[in-house]
Amino acid sequence: MPRLLPKSLLGQTMVAIGAVLLIAQIISAVLLYRAAQNRIEQGMLNAVAINLLIDPEIRRQRFNPNFPDARSPFVFSRPALRVRTTTSNAPPFQPDEKNHYDESVEVMKILNRQGLQPHTILLTKRRAGDDPLLQERARRNPRFATLPGWADRTIVVAGIQLEDGGEWRIARVFVPDREPGVLRGIVMQTLLLFLLLVGALYLILRRITRPLAALTERVDGFSRRPDQPVVLAEDGPADMRQLIAAHNMMEARVAALIDEKDVMLGAIGHDLKTPLAALRVRIESVEDDRQRERMATSIEDITATLDDILILARLGRSQIEYEAVDLSALAASVVDEFEDLGKPVTMAETPRMVASVQVTWIKRALRNLVSNAVRYGGNAHVTLKSDEGVWTIAVEDEGPGISENLIETMLEPFARGEASRNRATGGAGLGLTLARAIAQQHGGDLSLANRREGGLIAKIRIPKATG
Repeated sequence: MPRLLPKSLLGQTMVAIGAVLLIAQIISAVLLYRAAQNRIEQGMLNAVAINLLIDPEIRRQRFNPNFPDARSPFVFSRPALRVRTTTSNAPPFQPDEKNHYDESVEVMKILNRQGLQPHTILLTKRRAGDDPLLQERARRNPRFATLPGWADRTIVVAGIQLEDGGEWRIARVFVPDREPGVLRGIVMQTLLLFLLLVGALYLILRRITRPLAALTERVDGFSRRPDQPVVLAEDGPADMRQLIAAHNMMEARVAALIDEKDVMLGAIGHDLKTPLAALRVRIESVEDDRQRERMATSIEDITATLDDILILARLGRSQIEYEAVDLSALAASVVDEFEDLGKPVTMAETPRMVASVQVTWIKRALRNLVSNAVRYGGNAHVTLKSDEGVWTIAVEDEGPGISENLIETMLEPFARGEASRNRATGGAGLGLTLARAIAQQHGGDLSLANRREGGLIAKIRIPKATG
């Protein structure tokens, strides 16, 4: 399933804040729309109350009987849809209609504020085409009858009784159409405010997170090249500037420690190798051949261990010369070295695979893996494979393998898995550690796993973009 949320802090913060703002704007839009609808509803109820306030008899005396509603200021619809107030001895309800209590109470309040105290008020809504008065009007007035859609519109029918048992004063008001463009205006206003807020927040958060992104990139670069400190510009808010300043100081101290370590290791290597070389010459005077051979082997082991330690210590420095090389040819040359020594090492046929690597170190890593396979597994088989974005060099043996709980331990310096893997078998326990460090120096890694058929398989994976 693809990841929907962005990975960056800026992206996730913008998504979270944008979602909250969008919900808030939607709520605001709904409230605005409801307020607009309430205004329309209140205006309609006012129109009903105003029509009920005017005595129909007075209206007939003041206005032309032929056009009783043409000049009436107490209406809430287009002139052609105005309906005069009437009187009746019967309540305004049809058999299946019920009183709209809340709206009738609102109309009663308006009438009371105007000094009219009805005994009873009833209010309902019905389809205009079902109203007897409007049906009669449509029969008598062709102009009204031809109005498009009048019969399907809704009207409010309200009646008041001034005294108990008296006649009903009945008003009819068409429910007004929704104001054109109100909903569109609210939506546009909501989107505009949302975009403005999100845009402003993006600029603010960008200013805050840009130094953090630069620091993250710098930390990643420093992890790969710790010997080359870079002073990062102190930018952003105060706490971010303090963090960048602390990182700059840390880089400088780490680089200084690496330089001191290199100087120290160089001195140790020089001071140890010189007496070892002299000792190697002196043992030639030992008459006992067996004793001399054992002494020479010990000196060679110490020298090899010292070389491994020095190489391991130099890994991580940025002064590395990568060069394009055919990995299959490089592996074949290492296999040939072991074959010349009579070791059971084979290699599968592999097509040409050109990679940019540090040749000497990759050879050293492969030699260590092959040497371990031959020493502990009895033989070694080398294969190379080109996967998507990764070069893989695998070395397999047919030995006893390693206990699952010791596989990770075997990659640590001076670690030994089985009891048989001791100093007598050769090596100081740095071969796998050095091979993994070389793979990591190239941006890859080393993995160990037991084969189902028996034995161990070691894989060096190197990204194709390395170097």
